[in-house]
Amino acid sequence: MPRRRAAVATERKTPMRPFILAAGLGLAALAAPAAAFESDRAGYYYPEIGSQEAFRRDLGQPPARPGRRVRTAFITRITRAQLAAPETPRFVIFAKGGEAEHMIIVATADGVFRTLFRARAVLAQLTANARATDFFVNTGIQSEATWFDLAKLLGFEDLVISDGVTWSHRVVFE
Repeated sequence: MPRRRAAVATERKTPMRPFILAAGLGLAALAAPAAAFESDRAGYYYPEIGSQEAFRRDLGQPPARPGRRVRTAFITRITRAQLAAPETPRFVIFAKGGEAEHMIIVATADGVFRTLFRARAVLAQLTANARATDFFVNTGIQSEATWFDLAKLLGFEDLVISDGVTWSHRVVFE
């Protein structure tokens, strides 16, 4: 039987290789947080995010920064109210992330969020309902605050709103 030769890998030593590898890892680390946000949710809960805006208004801080428990209780309360209503919910609201810091609103009925303008109208309606809550009344902001203000005060970092079919829009709370 003929002897088989073992395959031997040869590697050319290049002084630039460690530098290139380190630079590549550094760039990947910088891009990781944004990519992680996208890869975890986009394509699963909603289509890829096609537009984004920053919300930069400060109505003050709550007495204590709300944590995960407060955000999940808020989302749960909205969900229970939707499910208690006689009609089927037209959209769902949920929180994701290790600290439930990402709010997501996705339409479940065709045409509800046909455009970003319609989605903003639904957010305005949610604002009107939320203004009667103890949170808005006790903080004294019920006459001027919006849904974005509420989300920011509750400690959400961002909101993605989507028709669940063709578009998604992200609002970053700064």
